[in-house]
Amino acid sequence: MNIGPIMMDLAGVELTLEEHEKLQHPLIGGVILFTRNYVDVEQITHLVSQIHQVKQPQLLVAVDHEGGRVQRFRLGFSHIPSARWIGENYQSQPEKVLNNAAILGWLMASELRAVGVDFSFAPILDLGNDTSRVIGDRAFHSDPEAIFAIANATMNGIHQAGMATVGKHFPGHGHVVEDSHFELPVDHRSLQSLLDCDLIPFVKMINNGIDALMPAHVIYEQIDQQPAGFSRRWLKDILRKQLGFNGVIFSDDLNMAAASMGGSFSTRTTLALDSGCDMALVCNNSAGLDEVLDQMTLVKNSSSSRRLEKMQAKKTMATKEIVRHPQWAEAMTLIEKYQENS
Repeated sequence: MNIGPIMMDLAGVELTLEEHEKLQHPLIGGVILFTRNYVDVEQITHLVSQIHQVKQPQLLVAVDHEGGRVQRFRLGFSHIPSARWIGENYQSQPEKVLNNAAILGWLMASELRAVGVDFSFAPILDLGNDTSRVIGDRAFHSDPEAIFAIANATMNGIHQAGMATVGKHFPGHGHVVEDSHFELPVDHRSLQSLLDCDLIPFVKMINNGIDALMPAHVIYEQIDQQPAGFSRRWLKDILRKQLGFNGVIFSDDLNMAAASMGGSFSTRTTLALDSGCDMALVCNNSAGLDEVLDQMTLVKNSSSSRRLEKMQAKKTMATKEIVRHPQWAEAMTLIEKYQENS
């Protein structure tokens, strides 16, 4: 049995009978959790366990848990510093920053694994330009080489905890002003300009074995008139063939305003999958999800399913083991410094 190509969300803190039935649908292969799904560690552990028990192969369970302002679980979890805070001293103290990034990547992943979550949609590989309304302090740095170095260290820490990584937002969201949650941004630069700047962290992370990528809902008009997440040119020709990426491609949320240019929910989901995404996120719109499940036909893709299986977490460390780990004390010291400066 293959892992389905759709990732859905849940309404609340408990799995309803209707949601349980939807999770059994052959199109559904994963669940993304939000703040509304979280009460405390005990509750989320039970909820994730329920999701994993629905069918085999197990549904993937994911969350946006980058740190800083994008961290869905708070109470009972360490408050992971923002990417910008982690990377701000890279020029003067690169070794220290890379060590800190690895420790905080390990901590983030270890705490999520302790409650059963398979992976977080992290790290961010976008450039930290002040013009962007959505990236901002979610980016490690403004220098693409520095972003690669810090993201790679973060990935090493995440992998140490047995969790896969998802870099976003390919081929780079940091240059445009508009927030794709609310508008459709257009980037006017050439492919060569992107290769010389924004794409550097993505190319190097691909070469270093990043597990998955998420394309941006941004049009790069000199390359294609479709947003990257709906573009065969970007996903199949450039990402797969030219850059040699063999990992998973997740769409960004198809409920975002920038994705609406793709048509109805079933049309935009089909477009994302046909363009090269292995899994499409249909979140925060129950009617849209129902439309997808009612109108789309499952087309089995064994290559996508094999890639998705690799996103299942490799190991779990109990909370008491995390606290006893040598990196725990270092991580707590970093978080104390972050909170003092926030």
